[in-house]
Amino acid sequence: MDEVLKKIQSLGLLAVIRASGPQEVERIVEALVAGGVTGIEVTFTTPDALEAVEALADQYGDRIVLGMGTLTRPEHARQARGAGAQFLVSPHIEEELARAMADTQLPYMMGALTPTEIVRAYRLGCRVVKVFPGSLVGPGYLKSLRGPYPEVAVMPTGGVNLDNLADWMAAGAFAVGVGSGLFPRRWVQEGLYSKITERAEAFQSLIQSLP
Repeated sequence: MDEVLKKIQSLGLLAVIRASGPQEVERIVEALVAGGVTGIEVTFTTPDALEAVEALADQYGDRIVLGMGTLTRPEHARQARGAGAQFLVSPHIEEELARAMADTQLPYMMGALTPTEIVRAYRLGCRVVKVFPGSLVGPGYLKSLRGPYPEVAVMPTGGVNLDNLADWMAAGAFAVGVGSGLFPRRWVQEGLYSKITERAEAFQSLIQSLP
């Protein structure tokens, strides 16, 4: 398995960051890293997202596992790699986009929900398939998928929180993607970054306690 994917699996958690711009991304990541969360995915829907990723790559280097998400166009793949992303994530499946992601030689994930979509993403080269939105299906769905598709690694994103994280992992999740469960928008708007660090610590403590 790719070394980056091994790191993500070891961490068990990617923080999915959609923010108002690079400065906000920097503050969120600072708070997350202080709490022990070092798997970072910055979405392309963040204004000046490439600038934000470049800054994070320069500041943290190998101390974090840094990727870009919400890739929706083929050119995003090349741009993300150029900015310093170590992995790529798309919310949907598209063959041209998959080819562009594969051309970067970076590990990539594509979003899928139904069994047919999950298998399609896997056959398009996704070593890990992003089940999105996870809030629509829940851990029981993932457990059911493991029967017919044991070879497909799956990362649920959306709706993952402290209350259901253990259930997701017990169901066979490769890792989980978490956004508002880690840093509610209100906390960011009110500058409550110490609370984000505390929440990150709680997630890390839970992950480390899992078998």
